[in-house]
Amino acid sequence: MKKIHSLIAFILVFALQLNAQDAPQQKLDSVTITSTRIDLPFKENSRTINIITATDIKNSAAVNVADLLQQVAGVDIRRRGTGGSQADLYIRGGGFDQTLLLIDGIKMDDAQTGHHTMNAALPIEVIERIEIIKGPAARVFGQNAFTGAINIVTKKHLNNSLSANIETGSFGQLNGNVTAGTELENSSHIIHIGKVTSNGYRNNSDYDNSNYFIKSVFNKKQQPIEMITTFSERKFGAENFYTTNPDWNEYEETQNSLIAFTTTFRKNKLKIQPRVYWKRNQDMFLLKRFEPNFFRNFHISDKIGAETNASYTSELGITGFGIDVSKIYLRSNNLGNRNRFMTNLFLEHRFSFLDNTLDITPGVAVTYFSDFKFHAFPGLDIGYDITNNLKAYGNIGYTYRIPTYTDLYYSDPRTNGNSDLEPEEAFAQEIGIKYTSPKLRASLAIFNRDAKNLIDYIRPNTTETVFTATNITEVNTQGFEFDAAYNFKISGYTQTLAFGYANLDDNILEQNEELSRYSLNTLKHQYTTRLSTQLFKNMRQNIVYKYAERTTGQTYNVWDASLVYRLKQMEFTITASNIFDADYIESGFTAMPPSNVLFGLRYSFK
Repeated sequence: MKKIHSLIAFILVFALQLNAQDAPQQKLDSVTITSTRIDLPFKENSRTINIITATDIKNSAAVNVADLLQQVAGVDIRRRGTGGSQADLYIRGGGFDQTLLLIDGIKMDDAQTGHHTMNAALPIEVIERIEIIKGPAARVFGQNAFTGAINIVTKKHLNNSLSANIETGSFGQLNGNVTAGTELENSSHIIHIGKVTSNGYRNNSDYDNSNYFIKSVFNKKQQPIEMITTFSERKFGAENFYTTNPDWNEYEETQNSLIAFTTTFRKNKLKIQPRVYWKRNQDMFLLKRFEPNFFRNFHISDKIGAETNASYTSELGITGFGIDVSKIYLRSNNLGNRNRFMTNLFLEHRFSFLDNTLDITPGVAVTYFSDFKFHAFPGLDIGYDITNNLKAYGNIGYTYRIPTYTDLYYSDPRTNGNSDLEPEEAFAQEIGIKYTSPKLRASLAIFNRDAKNLIDYIRPNTTETVFTATNITEVNTQGFEFDAAYNFKISGYTQTLAFGYANLDDNILEQNEELSRYSLNTLKHQYTTRLSTQLFKNMRQNIVYKYAERTTGQTYNVWDASLVYRLKQMEFTITASNIFDADYIESGFTAMPPSNVLFGLRYSFK
């Protein structure tokens, strides 16, 4: 607790010292959080929310979303190589099935398995910002937001522009993409086409990935209708992704697509935003790449949905409400043919007191599943403005997740599903404090989560090799996070020093950990630092340091860096990853790449 008190004191003292200072920098307090039903500026929100801005993305030394999210304390991205071919997403120690990914507010959950969550991640060239909501978010998004949610906000327009980018480097990496934007009289369009390839940094780790993205706005002069469509295809060697046999040469191919139409009606104090969407994921896995008939899994999942989100402002505050109806279809040679109907109802209201310095937001979500019936999860957010820049907040909430089809029905020689599984449930609490100004932003959050019926894969003894999906009796997770970013000037140029620390302790109560797969690789300590400097007009340098200590006892230090040089319409980049050649594993049995470098050239056509 002494460490926590010291961090709180640091924020208070440093915040008061900088309260009167200013710097020309992208202001977070002007960013409106769009992943909630009540639109609020960043500094007014009473939750733990991290924003990765467009400037942060440029200065991140990251080439894809998976690499980018690794730089956020409390977010654990467990990759299985380069290029973003496959990565699992965790927030605050939850499982990969417990974090929801959204694109412009559209839920990209997959009923087959959370392993496919990051399949929907977009190229960074089309991303405006990323909103990371930590803690229980079920009352806002429904199930799958068990430990948090991540909303990728795409760029609204690129005016009339065209840029091409090509990269090459270690392991035979050869990447290229083209991004174009156009503004017409009554419509606007953004188009992105990209290809990411590599021979691999070890046996059977090659990949060939493609990304396609279109965002259009039609009927701009009357009632604008926004269309977003994405398609990604990944083909990659999956060496030791799921087994330790070096002779099998595992292989996988995935496809992920989305098409959605959204419009917004505004009348006086009422805002209504209806949407229809279709999300599709396809997965083909071969246990032996060169013997397709030995063991093959093939799954296709479709989610077709319609939703309406609305908010109304009155003298009593702001009311947010919405409904989301969807139908899921699964076709699988292992899981069978399944379907599920879901309905989500959401309601929350934000009260303001004491000259708008105190806000209280109760809310509730009610969900119906055709195979798991009704569930309700209420929550409450409270915030108090200590000063114009300093805010204290707290929230509590219930959250839950129904089993995936993999949990329920999957079968292979080492894994059995369980059709009798119950939904996971949890009650979470959090208190925090955050400071926001152009020169400094900092936050500290302390959290606790008491969960029951968490789904784990259990074996009866250490000699048994088959794990069966089982509801664990009880799991307690607690920890704290600290994030800060400081902007200062040298030679008239803005420099940024950002750092974060997360501490996590999750205890499996009444459970033998030797017989369980749950939390065996949780990040117990996580520290990240990014220094972004500019000393000359056309050149910027970025250095990123990441430290991790997992519950298995494994620790590793990873350094990344990038150099960006701009010359008129051209931009030259050098990105170096794992500079000091750390030997480490993030997930399963897959060793991460050694030191590698990527050279890039981007040209913007006028």
